[in-house]
Amino acid sequence: MVRIDDPVVTAQLLASRLGDTDKQVEICPRAKITPSAHDFLRDRGVQVGHGRCRRLGVVHVGAAPARTGGSPAATTSRSVSTPGVPAAPGSSERSRRFSGIFTPNIVIYDASGAINYKEMERYICWLIDAGIHGLYPNGSTGEFVRLSSEERRDVVRLIVDVNQGRVPILAGASEANVRDVIQMAEFYTDIGADAISLVPPYYYKISEASLYEYFAEIARNSPLDILLYNIPQFTQELTLDIMEELLAFDRIFGTKDSSRDLPRLINTMQRLRQHRPDYVVLNGCEENLLPSIIMGANGGTIATSGIIPEIIVELYERAGAEDLQRARELQYRILPLINLMLLGVNFPEGFKTGVAVRGFDVGPPRSVLSGEEREYLLRLESEIGCILGDMGYSVRGARGCPVTHLPALVHRQRRD
Repeated sequence: MVRIDDPVVTAQLLASRLGDTDKQVEICPRAKITPSAHDFLRDRGVQVGHGRCRRLGVVHVGAAPARTGGSPAATTSRSVSTPGVPAAPGSSERSRRFSGIFTPNIVIYDASGAINYKEMERYICWLIDAGIHGLYPNGSTGEFVRLSSEERRDVVRLIVDVNQGRVPILAGASEANVRDVIQMAEFYTDIGADAISLVPPYYYKISEASLYEYFAEIARNSPLDILLYNIPQFTQELTLDIMEELLAFDRIFGTKDSSRDLPRLINTMQRLRQHRPDYVVLNGCEENLLPSIIMGANGGTIATSGIIPEIIVELYERAGAEDLQRARELQYRILPLINLMLLGVNFPEGFKTGVAVRGFDVGPPRSVLSGEEREYLLRLESEIGCILGDMGYSVRGARGCPVTHLPALVHRQRRD
């Protein structure tokens, strides 16, 4: 009988362990057996026994997984065992490329409600010049559900054209079904995006088995690498069990977590990097950005970096340089701003108001606002202006600001 102690059992793993005459295998009851592994066992007529679990945490992966399509990672006899976990940020070229601060791009409209591509171009250039490490269009902050399919394509095309290869582009491809996701990924490939981000299917809740198959089918067919996106506030939660099973697909290279749950994010790194040391984990919440980086996150997709890119980038870099005193100061100083913008009516209007305070004409919202809500956004603009003024920015709209005596975080900057 062949014994397998790996926490994730795939068809490829079984093929590498079982000889032609092996008809019995013993697997730990806590191990996750992927659907492909079940098919393999059934087709080969292999009987499965469940004995006492030995130490889990060893998985066999390829030293240099094939990057053809979304096929599961190749297996070898080399074991990756990471008792103390860490790894990631710079552990592979892919992990390095998707480390740092990725800005979730807002969409700017003109007076008629159409996308204002000229102002968006100015805004994207400003972000890149400010030092952000990547761009993230068609995410939650990018209002992808309020755009048509053609507009979503146009937004990414514009950003690719303006970017000219300066920073990686992680484009949201969360369409309504597998076919449309793959078609969007193919389009992104053609125009030069670097990877796609993908949430669980929205509106209809599906079983965990179906959720696995949804991502697996896309991983088998996507021409671009995939970052899983967990945001349970808006969609079905992407459990650690499913993400662990999906490690079988090299095309899936990491996770963005916007759950606002720091223990979950840390457990994601601990659990998945045991098997894939270069697995990318990006934090989607600025409130716990510093502790997540200290614990090993690659960085974050941080909406506030669209308003104060200089400060968010510095926070990331100070954390990486272990200048924790300055990093803590920056982390605490951004909290009033993020808390204020999250209160903005109809997300992401608070963040778009912040971009307006920095000097960009963001245009009218696509969501319908009451007169009272519009008045609130005017007050919000003034309060955001006061906070940015304290940070050292020269901004518009700051009126009647309280005296705080807080030190400036940046050299006095004119608004653009």
